[in-house]
Amino acid sequence: MEFIRTQSLITLISHVFFIGVSFWGLQSLRIEHLFKKYRVQQVRAFYIMLSVALGYILSTFFLDFLTHSQNLIYFFQ
Repeated sequence: MEFIRTQSLITLISHVFFIGVSFWGLQSLRIEHLFKKYRVQQVRAFYIMLSVALGYILSTFFLDFLTHSQNLIYFFQ
């Protein structure tokens, strides 16, 4: 039971961290010119949705890589 709590906490922290990093990284892109003028709220919503999607993908990759690297020890036994 303690393992499930720890794993859930690590997963939540990882997702929030990578969503924040992806939002920070996406702000350096200038994609406002792809949207119509005076659509600031829609551009912000797009940034948020894209950062959540990208952050989730990065976090899942990181957590899967971590799990598989921990399970790699059983391969050599």
